[in-house]
Amino acid sequence: MTESSGSSDLWNLTLQHSPIGMALVAPDGRLLMANPALAGMLGYDVDELTSRGFQEITHPEDLAADLGLVARTLEGEIDSFRLRKRYLHAQGQVIWGDLSAALVRSRDGTPLHFISQILDVTDQHQQEERLRRANADLERERQALEAIFETVGVGLLLIGPDGRYERMNRRHEETMRLPFPDGHDGHAGQLGHVYGLDGTTPLTKEEMPSQRAAMGEEFDDYAYWAGEDPLTRTAFSTSARQLRSASGQRLGAALAYQDITDLMRAIQVKDQFVASVSHELRTPLTSVLGYLEILGSRNDLPAQVVRQLRVVQRNALRLEALVTDLLHVGQADEGSLPLRRGPADLASLTRHAVEAVAAVAEEAGVSLEVDVPDRLDTVVDEQRMRQVVDNLLSNAVKYTLRDGSVTVALSEDDGTVRLTVSDTGIGIARDEVDQVFDRFFRGHEARDRHIPGTGLGLDIVSSIVAAHDGEVTLESRLGTGSTFRVSLPLTKG
Repeated sequence: MTESSGSSDLWNLTLQHSPIGMALVAPDGRLLMANPALAGMLGYDVDELTSRGFQEITHPEDLAADLGLVARTLEGEIDSFRLRKRYLHAQGQVIWGDLSAALVRSRDGTPLHFISQILDVTDQHQQEERLRRANADLERERQALEAIFETVGVGLLLIGPDGRYERMNRRHEETMRLPFPDGHDGHAGQLGHVYGLDGTTPLTKEEMPSQRAAMGEEFDDYAYWAGEDPLTRTAFSTSARQLRSASGQRLGAALAYQDITDLMRAIQVKDQFVASVSHELRTPLTSVLGYLEILGSRNDLPAQVVRQLRVVQRNALRLEALVTDLLHVGQADEGSLPLRRGPADLASLTRHAVEAVAAVAEEAGVSLEVDVPDRLDTVVDEQRMRQVVDNLLSNAVKYTLRDGSVTVALSEDDGTVRLTVSDTGIGIARDEVDQVFDRFFRGHEARDRHIPGTGLGLDIVSSIVAAHDGEVTLESRLGTGSTFRVSLPLTKG
């Protein structure tokens, strides 16, 4: 065997057993030789494949680029080329191949054939195409979020896990000068001209919304005032959400700041008006009630006049109760709700409240069930706590239909006093439960049934309980009933 024939045999073995598609291609495009790997990749047998030219198995849209490189190689501009192109499979589908081709010439430079190597990259190309589309979608999403981030009418702030400010939109950047006229160091918790809802008490570092968010809190509608000048201060409502990775790792927090100055000013004007009117009404009402009491004590009045005076007195007392409620609301807003704490027996107080509402409950066809200990001593404002029990009981009876029931329970557990008032009444819709302690709020069921009320009772209950460092909660289901729970710290005096 000559050295030349040995090289030829070696080449044939390499060609036949290579896992990569290989072929010898004539300058005119005819396939002189193809290995099984290439034939299998394109769905032909070897003989059938070598009866074709590469032009026949190349996708029409890629043929011009392939022919151009072949021409440049034959002209001697380049010795080899590489091209990713599409091939046509025998079954009609498209195969993506990575083609590497080198031209072999004779000693005198005459082109003999191309040695071509084709790697099937269909899966890789499809992956790349999916990645490209995903990147395009992400870019569109990024641009949309960027547009929203910069055009929304609220200030937006992103805080990193270390509390550093990572990004804010123009809206927030503009408002930063209000609380921080001398500049900001870009870290959560920096103190500035930021005040509580009273407009005078500066927020501590722990109360700053950025610090709360940096410490992992999530909250909604956290309101405060910002600005050095009390006359030009701006009120903001801030909400915060934590940012986490898919694995749950904390990445930081996002905060949204909304200007609510107009709303807060309007509320202040309304509350001042209500307080002013309430004060103005109390003096003449006191006089009216006093004279009604004097008239009621006379024995020389006709029975019809006495009945009429009782109607007037009943309605005057109702008006006085409303004025008292409005004054109470004004005191709570000013942060000056007066408490006269002293020793009190809550068990006796609760029983008396039940006795007071018993006649109304009997007339409405509502039964009262009482589970109260013989005695439960603590230190509270007895008159204010009577307001709490009275309001909860009157509400329960008012919103319970005939043949329903109201249950009152009082107990002490591990240093905590617990008062529970449950009813089998009309209940409260799920989307309204969080609003029942809001001032002037009345549920749609109460409005639809024309049940009288001002929407102040539960607001008063909430403020009195809060002033005693307690908590009031509600569980309710529409059409089933409601349960109010009051928890107070037990104080021995």
